[in-house]
Amino acid sequence: MKATIIGGGLAGSEAALALADRGIDVTLVEMRPVVKTEAHQTDRLGELVCSNSFKSVDLSNAHGLLKQELRDLGSQLLPLADEARVPGGTALAVDREVFSELVHARVMAESKITVVREEAAALPDVGIVATGPLTSQSLATAIQDRLGIEALAFFDAIAPIVSHESLDHSQLYALSRWGKGDGDDYLNAPMDREQYEAFMDALIAGDQFQGHAFDDVPYFEGCLPVEEMAKRGRETARFGPMKPIGLHDPRTNREPYAVVQFRREDRAGQMWNLVGFQTRLRIPEQQKVFRMIPGMAEAEFLRYGSIHRNSYINAPASLGPALQVKDGASLFFAGQLTGVEGYTESLGTGLLSGINLARTLEGKPLAVPPPTTMLGGLLRYLQEADPKHFQPMNANFGLLDPIPGKASKAERKTRHVDRARADFATWLATL
Repeated sequence: MKATIIGGGLAGSEAALALADRGIDVTLVEMRPVVKTEAHQTDRLGELVCSNSFKSVDLSNAHGLLKQELRDLGSQLLPLADEARVPGGTALAVDREVFSELVHARVMAESKITVVREEAAALPDVGIVATGPLTSQSLATAIQDRLGIEALAFFDAIAPIVSHESLDHSQLYALSRWGKGDGDDYLNAPMDREQYEAFMDALIAGDQFQGHAFDDVPYFEGCLPVEEMAKRGRETARFGPMKPIGLHDPRTNREPYAVVQFRREDRAGQMWNLVGFQTRLRIPEQQKVFRMIPGMAEAEFLRYGSIHRNSYINAPASLGPALQVKDGASLFFAGQLTGVEGYTESLGTGLLSGINLARTLEGKPLAVPPPTTMLGGLLRYLQEADPKHFQPMNANFGLLDPIPGKASKAERKTRHVDRARADFATWLATL
């Protein structure tokens, strides 16, 4: 039995390994380096292009619950993320270079996977499309022709990365929010009210990159450019990436008015990401505005923030409950192209699509976890959301069936997790 996967990112790599593990010969088609994208830097499989964080591993967090479900389901990429992990509190943050090297080596070492470097212009008869948000125009046209709908699109932004040694550490302090993780996984740049207000003014006035039709498509609300937050209200950033809660400055024993956090990008701690500072500011403007942040007056930018086009299909209008095309062909979609947002979510759709394509080829019924589980709730959203107002979605407890009866927020979360773990185990036993 043979299958073709288009796209060698997280979802495509996870799907390929899942199929190979089930005895399916896989042709994995990846267009890089033949065709480059606006965001990728290498030709390696599994390259991370936005954040270096897979988000929380805490089971009380929706992303932590989803990770545990994927581990139970047999994810082969999450153990590689563990191997590439760098300090990040309760977040599974990784050294991007190490992680992509591990993924690339793992896929290339699998004898049942053949990697082909070319741009795919047509959809496979048997396979998975996991080309992600940077799908080439030729393939996007083929998808539109096959599904009979227009692809939706939004623009996603990337946060800058700066050199550790270029920061003025006398103005920073090391602390994780509420002391999580090792307690000091993040660097923090505190701002008083005057500094914050001046920074907001500069963000709002900043010269932004104006791309083709940028203002005609919506941003994903979970990844807003920081200057867009500033425009939405003076306090928006203080209740978002610059919130000071849980980050008392040990030098003053007081909570700052606002805080900019830096998260480690690599194991050696040479590169640090400005957490939540996605931006579409032009490079000279980034140099001017972001150097207003305490400790960044002489910062060396190792990567500037940027903006790129993200495409996704209208999943509830065009795909079935297992992300299979509705006409019953052995063709599945996976990853951010389906309308999930986030690394772990992409892994989950890739893993499940790989499993279900193998089951289809073996004559078995499709397998979809119940909507009381995080993976099942995410899949249900992709199936049942209003097609007229469909937007990308992260893992969150709002996707799950409600908890009956009265309970506090903490109690509901605990009960959500307990029910999800039990229901996922029961479903898994049926595979």
